[in-house]
Amino acid sequence: MADNPFAEFSLERAIGLRWALRDIQAGRLKLSPVGDEDLAVLIELGLIELHDDEPTLTPSGAAVLRG
Repeated sequence: MADNPFAEFSLERAIGLRWALRDIQAGRLKLSPVGDEDLAVLIELGLIELHDDEPTLTPSGAAVLRG
C-alpha cells in the first residue's frame, strides 16, 4: 500500500472514507454511522477490522490518521 491508501478514489470519496476512519476512532458511530460500502472498502484496504460487529482501527488505519 502506498502512502495514500485513498489515491485510487475521487477526492470526495477519499474525504468521506477518512472521515469514516475518524468517526470509528472517536466512537461516534451512533451519531455518524458508517455505511456498509465504506466499511467494506476500509476492511479491504486493511484499515479497519470488525470485532464483535464493531469496527476497530488497525495499526495501518491509525497510521493513516496520524500521517
